[in-house]
Amino acid sequence: MNYNETVNWMFQQLPQYQLQGATAYKADLTNTLLLVNHLGNPEKKLHCIHVAGTNGKGSTSHLLAAVLQEAGYKVGLFTSPHLKDFRERIKINGEMISEDSVCEFIHKNKPFFEANQLSFFEMTIGLAFEYFVKENVDITIIEVGLGGRLDATNVITPLISVITNIGFDHVQFLGNTLEAIAGEKAGIIKPNVPVVIGEYTTETKLVFETKAQSTNSEIYLASDLVSETYLSPLLGDYQIPNKKTALQTLKVLQLQTNFIISEENIKNGFWKVIENTGLQGRWQQLGENPKTICDTAHNFDGLKIVMNQIQKEHFETLHIVLGFVNDKDLEDILPLFPKKATYYFCKPNIPRGLDAILLKEKAANYTLYGEIFPSVSNAYQTAKQNASLNDFIYIGGSTFVVAEVL
Repeated sequence: MNYNETVNWMFQQLPQYQLQGATAYKADLTNTLLLVNHLGNPEKKLHCIHVAGTNGKGSTSHLLAAVLQEAGYKVGLFTSPHLKDFRERIKINGEMISEDSVCEFIHKNKPFFEANQLSFFEMTIGLAFEYFVKENVDITIIEVGLGGRLDATNVITPLISVITNIGFDHVQFLGNTLEAIAGEKAGIIKPNVPVVIGEYTTETKLVFETKAQSTNSEIYLASDLVSETYLSPLLGDYQIPNKKTALQTLKVLQLQTNFIISEENIKNGFWKVIENTGLQGRWQQLGENPKTICDTAHNFDGLKIVMNQIQKEHFETLHIVLGFVNDKDLEDILPLFPKKATYYFCKPNIPRGLDAILLKEKAANYTLYGEIFPSVSNAYQTAKQNASLNDFIYIGGSTFVVAEVL
């Protein structure tokens, strides 16, 4: 199989949560443990930072990778989902894994995958572990896929565990209280491994402190310990706590390991995070006059911050290109959106995409009005045609909506 055939096989043959939703979720690590054992336990040969949380995992992971690159290290970065190319998930110093490496790994292990019915994500994390070991990286940043305790990434013993924040997302898997969700995320805290907490509430702080005490893990509350950060092209308001979390993690890494990172490395890494890592979709400006922003925020906590940030902008008319996946709690999310806007409702082109007709009906319940479009691209092009130079266009609601625009 060539690269396109290989990736299509991965997408179509095996369950992928991003595309299918609940039917792809596996609530244990049995298959992952089988896989890493089959591969010779590459995860045990890696120095890792493990990053979980409801929001901000990706930005925090990319900030860490960018700084470590500036410090001269060879840095592996595993994140999900991808926006345009599957290979975005696995990078070394900002360079995506080669197509040949993907093909070779799948071809070599395909009988094992089929015999054990491994999921898309399980295969991908196995590929990342083996690739990072083969390429002899100095350190890897591993972003959790979903949750923490039962996530396929949770077979590693990291140098530091990081939990960015806790909010309501994927409640069908992780629980419907902040304490329950925090408990799942806290599952990445390992014995005698320090943990950095980005943001906390009264409820979640107790969960984290209890877990850290039980594992004899030093706990660092970034929001209490970090006051100043560095300039960065990541301009979303929600990036402030992410930068604090990354900064505190780097301080712990310097304190507890042999990694050497200067203040200049941190300053340059924060400033060159997009250049060094290729991060996209975070309050990303696509155009000027009209100012056009896309953002991957897709749950209550993330969208609340983004909607508040939009209100700080100066414009005549607001145009919102909007689409969701079908398992989002629209009753919570839609009230966040401004009534004084023109909406362009669309369905992301994946099986989980929410039908645009249904979205329009739901939105009308909150006096959000607009038209239905057959595709994200069509909705975006129409918004651009309708907008005047002094207007503002926002594209979001789902990572997959942003991916189609990019």
